[in-house]
Amino acid sequence: MNSSRLLPVEAAKRFITEKFPDCQAALLAGSVVRGEATATSDLDVVVFDEKVDSAYRESLIEYGWPIEVFVHNFTSYKAFFKEDCEGAQPSLPRMVSEGFILSDSGVLSLIKEEANELLKKGPEVWSIETIEMKRYMVTDALDDLIGSTKRAEELFIANTLAYVIHEFVLRTNVQWIGSSKWIVRALNQFDKNFAQTFVQAFDLFYKTGRKDGIIALTNEVLEPHGGRLFEGYSRGKSSEKGERI
Repeated sequence: MNSSRLLPVEAAKRFITEKFPDCQAALLAGSVVRGEATATSDLDVVVFDEKVDSAYRESLIEYGWPIEVFVHNFTSYKAFFKEDCEGAQPSLPRMVSEGFILSDSGVLSLIKEEANELLKKGPEVWSIETIEMKRYMVTDALDDLIGSTKRAEELFIANTLAYVIHEFVLRTNVQWIGSSKWIVRALNQFDKNFAQTFVQAFDLFYKTGRKDGIIALTNEVLEPHGGRLFEGYSRGKSSEKGERI
């Protein structure tokens, strides 16, 4: 981290004072708040300003820091809360919940409470039909990996399989999912032992090409839900009564 630049909170407060002096509230969120900052971390700043017509985000360099600012009015943040939760990746609720208060005219307690309630509630429970579809998708990706003899293709099949396995485990346990680095973070928040097994299986494959760890992991994940699924799976076909199945 650049020792000559301002400390994160100091930089964020100055940013709000100079760029959003009339906002109703602002928060600093992200890795610097969680104590997980790296040399390339930025400052995630959430601003609530009743004067903006619609939500927007902007990337800037200020005070020696890359800054990502997420600007909302008091209607737009609710729409983003809803959209994030429907996608099972509650980015904005998480930022609001964990955020360090930079300024507040008295509105943040209710917004933070709203975010905390959404995070506590978790994502929508998957239906039996969705679980069946996802079982099929995981099985399909695993079969592709097992059958592949081309290393270049295997690398990206494994990427897909890592995502769908993490999604299946978390959603069938009514947990939030992630993407990129948040895949491992979400798994760790749910079950550190499983997360370790997950990482080891894929690390072994990427280092050596061995698939047995991933195969065993996938079988373990699917087994409580009936195991791998191919034969007999159908989607969209009409039944004899004319109903969609």
